[in-house]
Amino acid sequence: MTEKDYNYIAKVEKAIGDKYGEETIQNPKAGWTDEKEKEHIEQSKKFYQKTYKAVEAKDKVEVDGFLISKKLLNRDSKRLCPVCETYSFNKKDDLYMNKFECCYSCYIQWVESREERWESGWRPEKIEASKGKN
Repeated sequence: MTEKDYNYIAKVEKAIGDKYGEETIQNPKAGWTDEKEKEHIEQSKKFYQKTYKAVEAKDKVEVDGFLISKKLLNRDSKRLCPVCETYSFNKKDDLYMNKFECCYSCYIQWVESREERWESGWRPEKIEASKGKN
């Protein structure tokens, strides 16, 4: 069986071509063009960038003796009110933090019915804000 029977190979190829179509017996390189090569390279770059980001996100960093995911360290947190400096998990605070950059209670005390002044950049002094919380 060391010698190839080219007639047999040709018969098998012809039978496959008849049954499944001519595309099944063509050389894969036959339809390859420079444009397809460029597209393949771009897709490969995107794929490897995604995998690199996934691996990088799983990397751990030591912070105060604990291993923490880099992904958590890069995340911006809008839980601390810049006006009164209170930390909140309240969903209502999220809304006001996104729109007015303050928590709900600061909105009620400093912003409500004075939105124009707030939008122009006015903020209460830290001493006023801390007095208003008590």
